[in-house]
Amino acid sequence: MRHLLIDDIVAEVVRKPVRQLRLSIRPPQGSLRITAPLRTTEATIREVVLRKQSWIRKHQAAFQQRTPAPLLHYQTGETHYYQGQALRLCVHEQAGRPQVRLLPAELHLHVPLGATAAQRALVLARWRRAQLQAQVPALLAKWEPVVGAQAAAWGIKQMKTRWGTCSIRARRIWLSLELSQWPVSCLEYVVVHELTHLHERLHNARFWHLLGQAMPDWQAPHQALRHGQLAALAST
Repeated sequence: MRHLLIDDIVAEVVRKPVRQLRLSIRPPQGSLRITAPLRTTEATIREVVLRKQSWIRKHQAAFQQRTPAPLLHYQTGETHYYQGQALRLCVHEQAGRPQVRLLPAELHLHVPLGATAAQRALVLARWRRAQLQAQVPALLAKWEPVVGAQAAAWGIKQMKTRWGTCSIRARRIWLSLELSQWPVSCLEYVVVHELTHLHERLHNARFWHLLGQAMPDWQAPHQALRHGQLAALAST
């Protein structure tokens, strides 16, 4: 891995045995990463970056405008989100099995005495995973016939830079654990997005056309996820 300064754009270049050069803007600061085939010349990389610089600057600006997520300590009084709703966290230290209870405006976290912030986070993450695992089958049953593609397998995992991924060869989709914080419409959008990749691997005109056919109102959840507008959604 190396870094190139192209005009005033810093690019992190990673060479891998891939077929095509790919650009991605990565959180939290909107850094540019380029994944390039092993034999790609530096001149080719520079040419691509200069050609795509308006796209790069636009997406980097979007990241820089985001409000940083608050550092969580998993203490009573913090605001946590579930399905787009802002909830007050209430921590209960007590003997017994860890559990989470969802109330209309509160999220009650029951943990053993002396549980650390990391242990509390793990209990809550397991609960979030269970909620998503219960939701996704119905969403797949709803959207697979609409998209005209069926996933052979799916799963939930922690992802720092993506809301979902799709393995076309295995016909497997992965969904980010963070989606449990967002409205169900955002989860549905990511499910449809990844199913659409079973028809088209690239984010090209054909992909967006197919996505629009399946889900005409895809742009609102897409923009919300893209710009990290969770707090704004929760306040409306």
